[in-house]
Amino acid sequence: MHRHVPPDNRGKDTARIAEAIQAIAARHGDRMGLDVPLSRMTTLRIGGPALAICRLHTPEDARRFLENARERDIPVVFLGGGSNVLADDAGFQGLVMHVATTDLVIRGDTVRAGAGLGFDALVTASLEAGLAGLEFASGIPGTLGGALVGNAGCYGHEISEFLVEATILRADGRVETVGPEDFAFAYRHTAYKDRSDLVLDAVLRLRRGDTAAAGETRLGIIAERRRKHPVDLPCAGSYFRNLPPDSPGGRRRAAGSLLDQIGAREMREGDAAVFARHANIIVNLGEAASRDVLTLAERMRAAVAERFGVRLREEVRHLTRFGWQTGA
Repeated sequence: MHRHVPPDNRGKDTARIAEAIQAIAARHGDRMGLDVPLSRMTTLRIGGPALAICRLHTPEDARRFLENARERDIPVVFLGGGSNVLADDAGFQGLVMHVATTDLVIRGDTVRAGAGLGFDALVTASLEAGLAGLEFASGIPGTLGGALVGNAGCYGHEISEFLVEATILRADGRVETVGPEDFAFAYRHTAYKDRSDLVLDAVLRLRRGDTAAAGETRLGIIAERRRKHPVDLPCAGSYFRNLPPDSPGGRRRAAGSLLDQIGAREMREGDAAVFARHANIIVNLGEAASRDVLTLAERMRAAVAERFGVRLREEVRHLTRFGWQTGA
């Protein structure tokens, strides 16, 4: 998931963009959907329509659609599994490229996988092939591409530990292979959150090990997730990032702990509510709108700031009418 391309399309005429998208659909309609609600594309089940969505099954699909969009000055965003995303009620005035590349090749201790492959599916496939290391990510929603762009992690591990290389489609149409240094990995952040580039696939290095023990770890983590996380309610995962440690080398402070202390679990705005079993998760009780979520999140943040003098930063990204919200 990345910023829109090009990044300066605020104020562009919707009718012109819609006409340009129709021209692309006339040539590639079998891979496109028009006026598709983003609520269908995100795990929070919120969001108005995007002018169009195209499905990228191959690197050539990605290159072709991006080239068409650039030629016609159409704003573009990339979307994988739609987790960690709040799509605006106003929808998106442009083209959403849905990454659906799911190829998987395992050789020795390396795994090459398409960026559209489900992250948890990758965990399962790796264990079945006798490779351990990714079990920490069991149950994490979304795709491999999204996990790399957001440097997904938990239980003391992050996806950045395993990346060997990735294939990238640059905003100018070039396809390049890059190493981990190009991502500039940080806590729940990479340089790719601020770029108009697309991750197409990646190679991870895992390890041969006791997959029976790793499988037990996986089952334990999934059970823990089911105990703490919503099972039947739409959500986007943890809403705010955890805080830096109090001292170098220490563990990050859980944002949920501060939110618990200000009574966040009792907070609700319309059909957006803080989950009863996790103070850092906002759920959609049925008809929540993006404005409900934003209002609720700001109430949570303000209460923490007043009590502790700490400003929480979102982990969930807001997709607005014009592209990804920046500066949060």
